[in-house]
Amino acid sequence: MNTIDPAERYEKNADRPAPPRRRRQSPQLGAVARQVAQQYRRDTMSPVMVSGAMRLIEFAALVVAGLQIYVGHVGLETHLYWQYPLIIVGVAATAVIVMEFSDCYQMPALRNPLSRAGRILIAWTGTFALLTVALFFLKISSQFSRFWLGTWYISGLVLIVFLRLAAAHLIRRWARNGRIERRAVIVGGGKNAETLIRSIEQQPYNDIRICGIFDDRDDRRSPPVVAGYPKLGNVEELIEFARIARIDMMIVSLPITAEARVLAMLRKLWVLPIDIRLSAHSNHLRFRPRAYSYIGSVPMLDIFDRPINDWDSVAKRAFDIVFSLIGILLFSPVMLVTAIAIKLDSKGPVVFKQKRHGFNNEEIEVYKFRSMYVEQCDPTARKAVVKDDPRVTRVGRFIRRTSIDELPQFFNALFGSLSLVGPRPHAVAAEAHNRFFDEVVDGYFARHRVKPGVTGWAQINGWRGEVDTEEKIRKRTEYDLYYIENWSLLFDLKILLLTPVRLLNTENAY
Repeated sequence: MNTIDPAERYEKNADRPAPPRRRRQSPQLGAVARQVAQQYRRDTMSPVMVSGAMRLIEFAALVVAGLQIYVGHVGLETHLYWQYPLIIVGVAATAVIVMEFSDCYQMPALRNPLSRAGRILIAWTGTFALLTVALFFLKISSQFSRFWLGTWYISGLVLIVFLRLAAAHLIRRWARNGRIERRAVIVGGGKNAETLIRSIEQQPYNDIRICGIFDDRDDRRSPPVVAGYPKLGNVEELIEFARIARIDMMIVSLPITAEARVLAMLRKLWVLPIDIRLSAHSNHLRFRPRAYSYIGSVPMLDIFDRPINDWDSVAKRAFDIVFSLIGILLFSPVMLVTAIAIKLDSKGPVVFKQKRHGFNNEEIEVYKFRSMYVEQCDPTARKAVVKDDPRVTRVGRFIRRTSIDELPQFFNALFGSLSLVGPRPHAVAAEAHNRFFDEVVDGYFARHRVKPGVTGWAQINGWRGEVDTEEKIRKRTEYDLYYIENWSLLFDLKILLLTPVRLLNTENAY
């Protein structure tokens, strides 16, 4: 049996024109739907983030007030110099926790602080009562300044009231200009959708902004306008609309009995990085209360949750910044030597930029050390690199095999287009066996519900290098989806620490 050297195979096919390839086209949004999608601002804040920030601000304000009074009145020369700060931090934390359990950080409470004024007073007073009782029973109350205690109580209460009034003013202004809101679309029209919309609009201090309705049925079965909101398209068009408008929530207004229609919609929509809820307001079937989430008093069944959202995203971003800076400092000598070697080995730029799919299926530009001759670089990655590929330079073979070519992506992670850990970003036109990846794997774009990463769960499990079979892209996607569903900071740390060890296996890297 004759064998053909990969380099010879490439040379024979290099001049042969590739057959035209066209990606499956998604339905185009109508002019009205596109105009609606593009009108929304991008610098929005989640209500969860706002209430979380309020907790931190109030905690910090109470601590600073207590410390200032302690330093100004008691002084640092006291023998209790370490006990005062400890008590101050403990009291501030206890007050915030008590107010949390009293629902004082819910958005209705922040929008209208007077509605929870009694609870705030009881929480702050009760915290000081606990402190006084604790000091009494520990027989150390005489050692602490009563002036400090009374002054901190009064100033802390004034601070909380001032902060609440300022926050209410800001939140109401942000709500008016669209800075703080949860954008939602309704899937399914008719009477059910109208009843749902009326129920949501009746909720006081509602942060839901309904952007429109999408339904596969024609205007005879589903009216073009429901409760004042236009029908903007069908479910296929909804995917593009949700990405452009940065939708937060999708509410399916179909009865649970319409199982086939609901499942058909979910198969198309689960690839989006949004919360998907099934409206339960008009269903006669009732579950246990814990099975529901609520918009005001409107019950919803949770179908899919947006992964790595709100404070999880803050923690992951902090993780990326810290470890990206560490990586840049640690590998800067390697990157400097690599840049010099590339420059000496072949003409052209040191860094190669390539368009790849990022979060929410948006295109991003990823940095790599150039490993090919500049005139043979393939920004589209349509022709996968094979073993002994003549396009790869001498230095390129080494840095590809050792993954040194990926080191510039620390800067991608630092600037925010990539995460350190996540599904590896694939080139926009990448193919396996002359088929685009999304044509091979059903739900392939669900990988893009989170930011792509410099390294990932699939890579440390051996699925790296050339994607020359459909099975390889299926396995990569399978591992990527597992990572998304099981994400945690500890999982990220595990992947990051295992990456250098697993890169020693260079079998599929060339």
